[in-house]
Amino acid sequence: MALSERQENDKIEVVGRFKTVQVRRADIVERDGTEIARTFHRHVLQPGRIDENDNLVETDLSGEDADVQAICNAAWTAELKESWRQYLVSQKNVTP
Repeated sequence: MALSERQENDKIEVVGRFKTVQVRRADIVERDGTEIARTFHRHVLQPGRIDENDNLVETDLSGEDADVQAICNAAWTAELKESWRQYLVSQKNVTP
């Protein structure tokens, strides 16, 4: 009776005006090759954040799987990143 664990990104979605990338990772436990448990974890990626000078600091994708990196790089064009930066700057002084 061998137990094994693996992880896979089972859902990657690009949503919204600024192409937010939502990643759902499945943690899978198998016994002798048969799945016995599955749990999910989600995280969201945005094109970046602004620094104190309103420059865009791009999101570090180095810790993401290759498929997530490829999707982010395709979705986050230079034009989209600039639009995102302008949006973040416009929201700096907005009170909730």
